[in-house]
Amino acid sequence: MDLYKGYLSDVPGIIVGHAQDFVGMTGVTVAICEKGAVGGVDVRGSAPGTRETDLFQAEKSVDRVHAIVLSGSSAFGLSASSGVMDYLAEKKIGLEVLGQIVPIVAQAVIFDLGIGDSAIKVNWEMGFEAAKNACVEENRQGNIGAGTGATVGKILGQEYAMKAGLGSASVKAGDLVVSAMVAVNAIGDVFDFDNQIIAGALNPQGQGFLNTAEYYKKSAVQMESGNTTIGIIATNAKLSKAQANKTAQLAQNALARRIVPAHTAFDGDTIFVMATGEIESDITLVGILAVEAMEKAIINAINSVKDRMFS
Repeated sequence: MDLYKGYLSDVPGIIVGHAQDFVGMTGVTVAICEKGAVGGVDVRGSAPGTRETDLFQAEKSVDRVHAIVLSGSSAFGLSASSGVMDYLAEKKIGLEVLGQIVPIVAQAVIFDLGIGDSAIKVNWEMGFEAAKNACVEENRQGNIGAGTGATVGKILGQEYAMKAGLGSASVKAGDLVVSAMVAVNAIGDVFDFDNQIIAGALNPQGQGFLNTAEYYKKSAVQMESGNTTIGIIATNAKLSKAQANKTAQLAQNALARRIVPAHTAFDGDTIFVMATGEIESDITLVGILAVEAMEKAIINAINSVKDRMFS
């Protein structure tokens, strides 16, 4: 199936690396900007697992981020950032503080425990490996990195859920580049631009999809945790921290359009922004492109998975 074009590394200065374990069905994706990028974040879900998100607040003094990490393994996976930090420190990439190099690394995680062998979790080593693997040539999508154990349509449990993955796409307007990368791990269904479900909860009564939102309206089923969609917007636009945060907020509109339901009490939906500051641009235009890129990345996260059914 044809995918929307582009990858996060279309933004000059951004490189991407992955590491994963296919027995544990979990993994790590890292986006690195060696010179540092102005960062932003929007945490929309009510059950997030994150690291260093406070630094993105406009009043905080640090205004550069050197890497964003997306990973599986729920809160256990937050250890991946330490591996990324140590790799970057070895390469002398980071903020200089009193003669010491301190890489600024933020992270968000998805819950993929139980998809594979839960004894195998994202750890320091996997984070270090993902950072070591980062390069401009990386362009894989699907069940790779943070998308290795991603699933969608979980309202009736894994028996009727489908595999999802990691997706990326880019949109350009002149010299302005806005790229998105996302690990889709939602309790809900994913819709294409024709508003047709392309992945979600399967109908236990026959072929096709259940339609999670409609089912939820008619039943008293208890929605459970274990969901979350996390992603990154990268751009060569020149943004302040406040503008980067606004771009992250706008990019969340893509989740609301393509994933139903999104931003629930049981999600940790989180979007980061990395702005490299090469191009003067209007914040509204950046936001419009960010939404489009993220929507396309979400659809790519589904269409890039070779086998969406659990065997």
